[in-house]
Order: sequence, then C-alpha cells, then structure tokens
Amino acid sequence: MDRRFTIAPMMDWSDRHCRYFWRLLTGKALLYTEMVTTGALIHGDRARFLQFNSEEHPVALQLGGSDADELAQCAGWAEEWGYDEVNLNCGCPSDRVQSGMFGACLMAQPSLVAEGVKAMRNACNIPVTVKHRIGIDDMESYGELIDFISPIAEAGCDVFIVHARKAWLKGLSPKENREVPPLNYDWVYQLKKDFPDLEIIINGGIQTLDECKTHLSKVDGVMLGREAYQNPWMLAEVDRQIFGIDGIRLSRDDVITNLLPYVEQQLSCGVHLNHITRHILGLYQGVPGARKFRRHISENAHKPGAGVDVLIDACEMVRAANNGMKSESISAA
Repeated sequence: MDRRFTIAPMMDWSDRHCRYFWRLLTGKALLYTEMVTTGALIHGDRARFLQFNSEEHPVALQLGGSDADELAQCAGWAEEWGYDEVNLNCGCPSDRVQSGMFGACLMAQPSLVAEGVKAMRNACNIPVTVKHRIGIDDMESYGELIDFISPIAEAGCDVFIVHARKAWLKGLSPKENREVPPLNYDWVYQLKKDFPDLEIIINGGIQTLDECKTHLSKVDGVMLGREAYQNPWMLAEVDRQIFGIDGIRLSRDDVITNLLPYVEQQLSCGVHLNHITRHILGLYQGVPGARKFRRHISENAHKPGAGVDVLIDACEMVRAANNGMKSESISAA
C-alpha cells in the first residue's frame, strides 16, 4: 500500500459518504475513517461504525483506546470487515478523549501504547500504524519524541503519522491545538533520518500539492486534513502529481455525474440527502456560481424528500454562471 498521500481522519467529516466522494477524485490516496473508540465497537452498533463502501479502498480504520485487549479485539474486527490498515490515535487533544484515556494523552505513556500495538499486531495481519503529535504539554525536547517512538517501533509498528505540532492538553481547544502550537517540520524530517527503516508520514498545516512534493523529498508520505475537505478539487490532481498516473480528463461536473448513482442508492436506503451533500459544498470553490451552488444545496438538501434534483439544479446554477459551459477539466485517474 502506497502511503505517499493520505487524507486524515476527521471527526464528523471523514465518514463513508465523504470518503466515497473523495474516491471519485483520487483513486490512489489512502483514506481514513473518523476515529472510532474501542468502547463504541465493543458495546455499540458495530455495523454502523464499521460499514464502508468497497469503492473506498484503500481505507484505514482509526481506533481510539488504550486497553490492549480491547484494541486487539477491534483490530481483529478491522481485518474481518476488510479494512486495509488499522491506526491508533495518539494525537487527539480533546477533553473527551483524555477522560477516556486515549488520544494525545497517550504520548505520556509510550509503554502502554507499545503494549497496545503489540496486541493489535498479534490480532490481525493488516498494518498497525500510529498517529501522534511531536509532543504534549511540557515535552519540549526532540529526545522525548524519540522516547515515545522507540518502544512502539520495537513493538512492531513501522508506520508513524506525525502531526508536526505539540498538543496542549489543558488551556487550548481542539481547534486551537490545530493552529496555535507552532509547526516543527524539522523534527519530523529528523525522525526519518534517525529511523530510516520506519515509514514516516508528515501531517499538519499542509495546504498545496507543491508543499506535499517538498515534504516528500524528506519523508515517506504526507497527510492532508481540512484543506482536502474544504477544497476537495485539489484531490483530482493527486494521482497525477503525487503518484505519476495520467488518467482520463474529469471536470467538476463529471464528478457530480459520477456521484449521482451513489446518492440515489443511498437515498433508497433511507439516508438523508444532506448527509451526503454536506461533504461536497467546496467542490466548485473559486468557480463562478460556487456560492449559488452551496446556497442551493444548504437550503434544500435537508428538506424531507429531497432528492438528486437538488444536486442537479445546483450544478445547473454553476453552468448558468459560466455561460452554459462545463467546469474545466483536470486529469484524474
């Protein structure tokens, strides 16, 4: 599995509908689920949390938890359900995850993470990876980052996704923790030098494919989050620019056309239209008519009985704003 370009797990955003939409734009990027807690899988509606579309491959399940036995059980389910990778969240700084003893607070307990990773690896044959920060709270030195990674690597994890910011567990909101702590890409680059046999994926503050290519000269992969969500059209260039694959020429309108059968199928299963369309509002960003597109969907997709005509009409508004022309094409696999 090629992890040169991945799209981050994002709570309330990277659900199965969003991932299906992203897959229409890039055939190669590795997609991640929202974080799912081990407790939710063990005690909740497992099928609801683990269900995904076969078209999403390659796709990884991200887990939140710290109990080795529970992590092992959930890793086994990840493999049974057909996920390509299972990832352990050691980077989320919200109060809710701290109280549950998972997320970024686990950076203070590398031996516990190593125990969990070992149990997960023993329970499944798919890759077990870890996503984390460069530190938390008063962890100020690169040496402390090494102290976190070393035992986990010894436990058998060979893929680390590193958000190049510290997390402050007290005093900053999750949103502030994505923006306020300064980025330190050099530490992530240094990790690759110090652990050449590990696969190091860099995350945090990356906004363009040119930036991705710069990072890829120093680490093994890049992970984009909110930029990919808010400006999804950039993903249509990923296969060509990052993976060197030339494919057919797609326009934004083609992407909507390709999405319609999925929308119809999901509506027939009782899914509400806005649960799908909320993820595509940024598709026409920067194109005349984009505001009308967003407004029409936002005002109508939530209504009872809303169907694909809402989406078709929104696209027609964009075409009208562009004198009846289709949106520009771009190469996508």
